[in-house]
Amino acid sequence: MRLVLASASPARLAVLRAAGLDPTVIVSGVDESAVEPGDVRTYCVTLARLKAEAVAERLRTEPAGDDRTLVLGCDSVLEFEGAIHGKPATAEEAVARWRRMRGRIGTLHTGHCLIDVAAGTQATDVASTQVTFADVTDDEIDAYVATGEPLHVAGAFTIDGLGGWFVDRIDGDHTNVIGVSLPLVRRLLGRLGLDVPTAWATGLVRSA
Repeated sequence: MRLVLASASPARLAVLRAAGLDPTVIVSGVDESAVEPGDVRTYCVTLARLKAEAVAERLRTEPAGDDRTLVLGCDSVLEFEGAIHGKPATAEEAVARWRRMRGRIGTLHTGHCLIDVAAGTQATDVASTQVTFADVTDDEIDAYVATGEPLHVAGAFTIDGLGGWFVDRIDGDHTNVIGVSLPLVRRLLGRLGLDVPTAWATGLVRSA
């Protein structure tokens, strides 16, 4: 059994590898700007589905072989002040966002789509986690943004990198905030007729 991650995110790849998975990475190339933001949960799961479907369609043109191939697409956004926030476009935007977020709470949503390529079946869902941001100083914000990290991540923060200094509390699944919810992926596997022991037995999870 083969797992393909339809994402260029090194953080997502690291979470899956730490959990014993050994995915192949194929970047979808989906233009995220072509999807109009609306309801936040619908928005992020739509992007996850488009990414997974784009990669699955590409794989359908390859020789099937003996492997059962699963494609996982994910997309994360931060819901804050009633608006959807992805990656900030500029350092100035990141600074302004952090000055609004400090000392307050946002919700990180990650849409997930898991596709069984040969069967043509898919399962989708959204994981949501509340994040309480530290009441950081202007100097701390400026220094953090100057590292460049906030420009490359949804919501302009991480918990597994430099941004971990500036998050006071996580309510919910912490792997979701990193970019892929392991508990949710387990449930999506179940909807496709799989479970973790089956994955171990069929090679989706690499040997220790």
